[in-house]
Amino acid sequence: MTVRHLLADDDLTAAEQAEVLDLAAALKADRHAEQPLAGPQAVAIIFDKPTLRTQLSFATGVAELGGYPMTVDGNLAQIGTRESIADVARVVGRQVSAIVWRTHGQDRLQEMADHVDVPVVNALTDDYHPCQLLADLLTIREHKGSTAGRTIAYLGDGANNMAHSYLLACALAGMHVRIGTPATHQPSPDVLVRAERIAAEQGGSVLVTDDPVAAVDGADVVATDTWVSMGMEGEKGDRTGQASPFAPFAVTRGLMAHAAAEAIVLHCLPAYRGLEIEAEVIDGEQSVVWDEAENRLHAQKALLTFLLRASS
Repeated sequence: MTVRHLLADDDLTAAEQAEVLDLAAALKADRHAEQPLAGPQAVAIIFDKPTLRTQLSFATGVAELGGYPMTVDGNLAQIGTRESIADVARVVGRQVSAIVWRTHGQDRLQEMADHVDVPVVNALTDDYHPCQLLADLLTIREHKGSTAGRTIAYLGDGANNMAHSYLLACALAGMHVRIGTPATHQPSPDVLVRAERIAAEQGGSVLVTDDPVAAVDGADVVATDTWVSMGMEGEKGDRTGQASPFAPFAVTRGLMAHAAAEAIVLHCLPAYRGLEIEAEVIDGEQSVVWDEAENRLHAQKALLTFLLRASS
């Protein structure tokens, strides 16, 4: 039996990503059209990090797919401390139809996947956030009609999980991906090489620049994220103070003036108005962040349906 996981964005091919997005659009139109978890079958949803949208969207989505969302407090379970990840995987994998895990190191997620015979979904790690990107791509489709040939600019910390996922997922979608980030916060070289290869195959491109204006120039989509990712709270002063290297990359009305006139704005939330994004931008007419947040539900339902089918 072949089991399909989504541990990083490029675990899907371009065709498979498009299939998931097509299904997400269909499930948004008819939320109960698919019932792959009827029974109900359980899905373990494990959180080692804070959550709101991820817990809400996965719990709702599993229920709408006919299943039972079994939420697990990873800190209470002490996975990898109280007992090994492999042992936890062997126990949990026999009782559920899929595992969704928000955790720290990518290696933890990989170890879980190595010891189960059910799909494992990355609900955010330090390296990637692929479920968010499926929601973002669905949102871009809704507002721009397609992804191929469109230009997306991501501004902020180029070394974080969101930057990595924008590079990989948007390259798969045939987009021109620009990362605007300080020279001190560059994407992982491995991720960059993978994204460049995918972009060449799909007709897109990849650019990393420390010039925020060059990043957003003519862009169809402008995206940002908090400058203080989970686990980096100790660096908050350096990242948000007056001398912050990210200050020039804040998404302001002035910076948005360089994007395409009909550009849309994305933010995975939570947002910190006055830091990475101006209140007038995130609350303005170009912002589609509330559609983006809702689309986590539809994209994740489609992903689970796809993985369950592909693993059967």
